[in-house]
Amino acid sequence: MSDDSLPAPAPTRTAAVIPAAGRGVRLGPGAPKALRTLGGTPMLIHAVRALAASRAVSLVVVVAPPDGTAEVKSLLDAHALPERTDFLLVPGGESRQESVRLGLDALPPGYDIVLVHDAARPLVPVDTVDAVIEAVREGAPAVVPALPLADTVKEVEPAATQGEPEPVLATPERARLRAVQTPQGFDRATLIRAHETVTDDVTDDAGMVEQLGVTVVVVPGHEEAFKVTRPLDLVLAEAVLARRRLNDGF
Repeated sequence: MSDDSLPAPAPTRTAAVIPAAGRGVRLGPGAPKALRTLGGTPMLIHAVRALAASRAVSLVVVVAPPDGTAEVKSLLDAHALPERTDFLLVPGGESRQESVRLGLDALPPGYDIVLVHDAARPLVPVDTVDAVIEAVREGAPAVVPALPLADTVKEVEPAATQGEPEPVLATPERARLRAVQTPQGFDRATLIRAHETVTDDVTDDAGMVEQLGVTVVVVPGHEEAFKVTRPLDLVLAEAVLARRRLNDGF
């Protein structure tokens, strides 16, 4: 039998999970962080569009606050989303880790690559999304986008009382450090195994994979993929969005 007669390998399909169940207390009182508006549009919608902008992403799973599923469904229905992308909405859990697991549980078969993306990173460029997917396609079981640190970092002994001086324990070598962003990309089976195995509450899915002894690799991140956590971040995000609209002419 010649190679020409062999069936072609099935195309690699990619799904994205966006946990959006957090309250975002550092932004102050009000709506959950993912539902705060940016340029008049909820951050969650920006994040969904950012992932769906990649032609490689064919499904986006949005994990909503347990008591806010109806509100999030209304938001998704009210905003234009790419027609070539499928969308799925599931209620989340009490922690980010539980919400990601619930999103994974909802994935249909046939998706080999899974992205996990923070709803609070609404402005991640599509080139970053594509770079993560490509690295997983090329064989990396876990991939994170990251940036070199601009600031020197100190390891300290945390003070018992907030605001108290903290003694410095060490100064890590900055050249070896990276600030990690999302989307983080995974071989689906590896990520599922991590969620089945690691019981510690973590904020980083790649950290769970590391605990399995699996190598995680880094690809270049982007300065516009920053996390909107504090009020000043919202100001910066509005400025980035305004510049994009000016440059794109809309």
